[in-house]
Amino acid sequence: MRLKSHIFVSALLRRAFALGGYAAILRKGAEDAGAIFIRQRTRMGTETLFAPAPQNFFDDDANIGRKFEIRLKDRDGDAVDDALSREIRFDPDCWIVEIELDDRADLFDVVPEDGANHS
Repeated sequence: MRLKSHIFVSALLRRAFALGGYAAILRKGAEDAGAIFIRQRTRMGTETLFAPAPQNFFDDDANIGRKFEIRLKDRDGDAVDDALSREIRFDPDCWIVEIELDDRADLFDVVPEDGANHS
């Protein structure tokens, strides 16, 4: 069973603040199983959008963590807004969390960009 969305988001916010960054919930989704999208803003003015990783990146049903893939990288805010608007139309129960950190460190797991399952 996967960690509930609201618990994951709450922990993400606390950890972002602990790293000296800023974090906020831009859209609250379904508390138990809402998909989570993370919008990372940097001081350089670019943004990266992280989306839930496909299920094939999970080893088994015992994995309660959440993994993300990079949907957009180092883009302007309008591109991220457009992508998020499409996601909301597809899944109105999704969460959108914004973090403002130049280095997200190990706040959340991101799958490799080459698409290989390295779990």
